[in-house]
Amino acid sequence: MRYRILGPLSIMDGERQVTAGRDRAVLATLLLRPNRIVALRELAEAVWGPQPPATARNQLQNCVSRLRRVLPADAILTDPAGYGIQAGPDDLDSVVFRRLVAAARAFSDEAAARTAYRRALGLWRGEACAGIDAPAVRQAAATLDEEHTLAVEDWMDLELADGHAEELVAELASLVERFPLRERLRGRLMLALHGAGRQDDALAEFHRAAGTLRDELGMEPGEELRAAHREVLSGAPSGAHRPIRCLPRTVVDFTGRHEVVTRLRTVVRAGDPAVVAVDGMAGSGKTTLALHLALLAGDRYPDAHLFVDLHGHSEQAPAEPSAALHMLLRQLGLPADAIPADPAGRAARWRAEAARRRLLVVLDNAASIAQIAGLLPGTPGSLTVVTSRRRLPGLAGAHRESLPLLATGEAVALLARIAGDRVHAEPAAAIEVVRRCGGLPLAVRLAGSRLAHRPRWRVADLLARLTTAALPELAVENRTVIGAFALSYQDLTEPAQRLFRLLGAHPGTTVDALAAAALTGLSLSEATTLLAELADARLVDEPEPGVHRLHELLREYAAALPGPTGAAVLGVLNLETHVLMATMTESYRTFVERDLEAMPLLRPDLVRAVGDPVARLERIRGDLVRYLDAAVRSGQCQYAWWIPRAAWYALYYRGWNDDVATLNDRGLAAAREHGDEEAVAQMSNLVASSHYRAGSYGLALHHLRLGIEIRQRQRNLRALSVLTGNLAALHIAMERFSEAVEAGLECLRLRSLARMRVGPPVTLQMSIAYQRLGRWREALRMDRLGLLGALRPGDEHLRAGSLVGIQRSRRALGEITPQVAERYLGVALRLALRQGLTLFEAETRMEIGNVLTEQDRYGEALDQHRRALDVARRAGEVNYEADFRHDYATTLLRSGDVAAARAEYERSLAVARKRGQPYAVARATAGLAGCS
Repeated sequence: MRYRILGPLSIMDGERQVTAGRDRAVLATLLLRPNRIVALRELAEAVWGPQPPATARNQLQNCVSRLRRVLPADAILTDPAGYGIQAGPDDLDSVVFRRLVAAARAFSDEAAARTAYRRALGLWRGEACAGIDAPAVRQAAATLDEEHTLAVEDWMDLELADGHAEELVAELASLVERFPLRERLRGRLMLALHGAGRQDDALAEFHRAAGTLRDELGMEPGEELRAAHREVLSGAPSGAHRPIRCLPRTVVDFTGRHEVVTRLRTVVRAGDPAVVAVDGMAGSGKTTLALHLALLAGDRYPDAHLFVDLHGHSEQAPAEPSAALHMLLRQLGLPADAIPADPAGRAARWRAEAARRRLLVVLDNAASIAQIAGLLPGTPGSLTVVTSRRRLPGLAGAHRESLPLLATGEAVALLARIAGDRVHAEPAAAIEVVRRCGGLPLAVRLAGSRLAHRPRWRVADLLARLTTAALPELAVENRTVIGAFALSYQDLTEPAQRLFRLLGAHPGTTVDALAAAALTGLSLSEATTLLAELADARLVDEPEPGVHRLHELLREYAAALPGPTGAAVLGVLNLETHVLMATMTESYRTFVERDLEAMPLLRPDLVRAVGDPVARLERIRGDLVRYLDAAVRSGQCQYAWWIPRAAWYALYYRGWNDDVATLNDRGLAAAREHGDEEAVAQMSNLVASSHYRAGSYGLALHHLRLGIEIRQRQRNLRALSVLTGNLAALHIAMERFSEAVEAGLECLRLRSLARMRVGPPVTLQMSIAYQRLGRWREALRMDRLGLLGALRPGDEHLRAGSLVGIQRSRRALGEITPQVAERYLGVALRLALRQGLTLFEAETRMEIGNVLTEQDRYGEALDQHRRALDVARRAGEVNYEADFRHDYATTLLRSGDVAAARAEYERSLAVARKRGQPYAVARATAGLAGCS
């Protein structure tokens, strides 16, 4: 158990907190005196003041009982005189603080002392025991507050001596306002102002201090304050004998980035390059990394450590190079009147001053290469670290580092460093919090700060607030993620701002130039240029060439920006649906176009520009459901069923079954909600195909019958023929072969009435049904008819299926040898592989295995069987699993491996029984009998 009293009282267990006021007062009193017994009288005064009630003892016992239920069993010490609390050396933050301060004061190494002080002071979150107003608690806590102030003064002495005057001014001014009578603080503020070149302000501070002391205490400034006054009057720079150190204070909880830091330290140790350029999106921790690197590598550059904020992305205008040179020269100690007024002279003076020193220069928040070109030291031996939200590719010889987002483990570690151990008590919630922050360091820091300042919150409470809308919650005082993003957005050109706004409405997780052109209505080249501008501004990243991605928090920010988006969403939905159409064979596309005849083609130029539609589908298929949902949200409901219809062919025949099922179910729900009977009929057929592929034959039959009922009512012969053909396939899977023949004949009749060509896939289904019935001549006739109907380009898979059926029937009839059958199957396999159609590949390989078995070529046959099973497994094909395993078992048996054959027959039998396939059950049972 960890306890924190250096700020609001909290215990570091995310599931348990002490919330009752009296219990908190008792716990605070015990923690202020850890590992010792506190008298009952003192505890009573802490809760009720100097006049506790008569029942105080009983009420204190109740408080302690409640604390025991929250704290570990052995935490509370009990004694007749009172109570105490056990706390190990690392369990209580006040104990850790005192240990670190003692170590800092003992160090002879000033750098080590400064580090120890930073760690100690980093434990403080406000006044000790803040929020507990009991006088006894406040009196004891005041001692800790005094120790804190003394530690701050000692630490600031070291920082001032090390040249960190300018960055200490604000913190010292705040402390002086809080403790106006502390002369030592006043003196340190004067020296800090003096060291920052603000002599007049330092003298004014002395006069304010003297006035306050006379008014409040009736006394004059002491010797320490007068000594500081004399030093300011002398004009000698404070700490002039020491190296110049002007880097701002960095965070004490730097976490993660191990690979990046290691890489940067390696290149710095090698002495090359002279410039390190760090770029990254807003809030990615560029400045923090730069200062951390400076801290680690500072000893290599002993003369001066300089820092300039160039305001490349801030509410102020970017710093002019001449103004930045002035700041650098002033940091080197040059008086203002010694710095040339003209830019050329100023640059020459900077080069001269830099040439005789080993410098470490941090140029933070650069806007462009032009801004920093004249600020880089021109001689070897110095290091410049540049940070920018923009990539700076023109920096010759620079080592470039583009900061990625934090990995989940790093982000959780950072959250825990800021918010404490309760983060580790709720690991699942912590992971989800950093996921909502998108691994963005600024977002994680702000989330951690919110948690740290609310000791009663669990991590799950923070998560609940981030779930609805994260950006409003990621704000602490004047630091917000929204503010960081807004500065990057404001720097864009107006066309790029418009594209960024529209990306907030883009359904996909990635965007390329084609999608950007569809969103904006611009040409492909214009969209490419704007995406490059967004990438340079680090508002999108580029995980692969030409493909960009928007961080989820940036997406939320973009979506909240005002502006119309309806036409943009329609444009991208139309583009992607037409790209899906392009994945089909020509003959099937002609068939589907009748279903989607109402869909316009808005951007034919973009569809023509798609190089490989199947490759594009592979990239966006995980986003198809998002496109469908966007169609419903934007009022373009017809795309909610057009998208599944257009995607079905490529997804189904490539075995992407989960994608097919999800799309089809969502599409059918949208069609029903919209009340579109035509769409319901189409989607019922597609949903049936998903259930068929999954082996859920009852559900498949239900949806097919729904579709048939609608089509019969519409008298749509063409669509009805499709449904009855699919019904034939379903009957085959259910091993109702006679019903399959009847459905197939009905399909052929309807196709004839509708003047449609006769051919596959119905001929393939009828061939299989005839084969199972032993009617080989009829099966052969159907496959030959199917082959004649599958001669158009794009019908390769149908030709493959027909060739497999022809050789199977002719083998059964004794008309061809296994060697001739092999040639049929070789052609069929090449056709299946050409189009990447897994089902036909699996079926063909299994048949090749059977033909090889007939020739006693068992090694080759077993290899084909195993490959067929593997392809079918990866494709999620379950309808033929029992048959495939039976054929594999038969080859194993003939090769002499009886035990393996028996195991495969048993698997075939189990699958057949599960699927309700009596024919396959009979075959597997017969195979097992042959193993006896």
